[in-house]
Amino acid sequence: MTDSKLKTDIDRIGKTMSRYRVLAKSRIITRLVIGRAAPDLDIGYIDIVESIGRITRKGGEVTIGTVAEQMCIDPSRASRAVAHLVERDIVSRGVSQLDARRAVIFLTEKGQTFLREKIKTKLGLIEQLLADWPEEDIAKFSELYSCFLDDFERVAAEEAAKPENKQAP
Repeated sequence: MTDSKLKTDIDRIGKTMSRYRVLAKSRIITRLVIGRAAPDLDIGYIDIVESIGRITRKGGEVTIGTVAEQMCIDPSRASRAVAHLVERDIVSRGVSQLDARRAVIFLTEKGQTFLREKIKTKLGLIEQLLADWPEEDIAKFSELYSCFLDDFERVAAEEAAKPENKQAP
């Protein structure tokens, strides 16, 4: 591949990422789900619910600190967000099975239902978007997109860990 072609492809990826960010900010999937599964839930807390579900599925315990870390917010803001979700019966607090001194956060049945509905809606939309794609292209896109985001997360974590990028308490 020539340098010119590589630069053109990288530029296209950058522009495509910008287009996706605009679409993602519209929160179309979340808006579709909120009306059906949790009409009283503030749209700003959806990412926290998803994060709690993801960590729990991997077998991890979720704490206020975990939420703060995953969402790149300070612990006091994470605590307020969790309190908001507790009030709406989306999450509940419990005691860690690993350390009884530590409080952990669980999705309630309502939270699990909401998350299942969100995942179902998201996968349905993706299926609709890819309906006319050849299976080989879907497989290739799936692999490449996953690799791209794995590397993106790795670089983001490396950057966040640098002393000059840490926020003062």
